[in-house]
Amino acid sequence: MRDWHINSVGSLEPGQDADDFDLPDGDYRLYRFLTELEDLQTEVTNETAFLKQLCPMVRRLLTRSFWLQGAFKEPNPDTGWSVEMLYDEPDFPLTVQMVAWQPGTVSPIHNHAAWGLVAFVDGLEKNIFWQEQVDGHLAKVGEHIFEAGDIVTFLPESIHHIEATGKDTVISFNIYGKTDYQKRFKFDPKTHQKTLF
Repeated sequence: MRDWHINSVGSLEPGQDADDFDLPDGDYRLYRFLTELEDLQTEVTNETAFLKQLCPMVRRLLTRSFWLQGAFKEPNPDTGWSVEMLYDEPDFPLTVQMVAWQPGTVSPIHNHAAWGLVAFVDGLEKNIFWQEQVDGHLAKVGEHIFEAGDIVTFLPESIHHIEATGKDTVISFNIYGKTDYQKRFKFDPKTHQKTLF
């Protein structure tokens, strides 16, 4: 259980081990987390530094507001996934949600065109990381299986796809910054075409 960061070229960088965090005692509710998150985003303009400071806040939230770990919908059997929106306010540049993937589900290769954080609550999720080359082709740059207790952060230009591995539903707490929908793509690794997601 540790923090991980996908950098701008798609490489996975290890961060702090979960055992190294000294989380404050006492309640930590979603409304307070959102207020502190908004303040942090205003104060720390470097996205990588911001994401690294966000990780312990999320660990504290999931530990002190335990109800969040059960605030998800079972995956839709037709799509293989579900999203339970926890917070999405108009003109507020943050989206907070619980996501569930049924075992065996595979996503398309995509970017998010926003910074993001995924905190794994249950299950095993394999991430495959890609980089778009100058000629438009995709190159695989790595892969990693995340498990419960891991947190991964990524930048708007990070490209990946996921596979829900193992026997259990993959459940995660996800936060995304403001999405630039004109830069959010899914990629076809065979044709090397990208289309708006």
